[in-house]
Amino acid sequence: MQEAAFDLGAEANAFVARQRGVGAIVTFTGIVRDLDDAPLHHMQIEHYPGMTEKALSKIAEDAAGRWALGDILILHRYGRLAPDDAIMMVATASRHRRDAFEAAMFLMDFLKSRAPFWKKEETAEGADWVAAKADDEAALKDWT
Repeated sequence: MQEAAFDLGAEANAFVARQRGVGAIVTFTGIVRDLDDAPLHHMQIEHYPGMTEKALSKIAEDAAGRWALGDILILHRYGRLAPDDAIMMVATASRHRRDAFEAAMFLMDFLKSRAPFWKKEETAEGADWVAAKADDEAALKDWT
């Protein structure tokens, strides 16, 4: 958890540098995107320190229990973010690509739907809290 921006390349390179004996590394970075119906001024992401870190650790533990992984990285920002800012990054390392890809997908799906973050989008029309999306909930069914 961090408020400051992170350097995608530096984080990915540092993750790769600490791996030994893996055959696959998968990274994913989520970006704050503009809205379809109105330009997004910014997104405010809130969390409860301690509670959020505990939830992220649990999601990572669940992934490690399902796939043969050498390492997992989860970075997630909070605070005020503008369109095109990196909001989060996951990386997985494994001996085999399937484990790395599936674990990364699992992490992304559970971070999107189960991590305790609250997001508010501000446009020229005002500010609205982001509601859970049916598509995000449906993606969790792939993992049950």
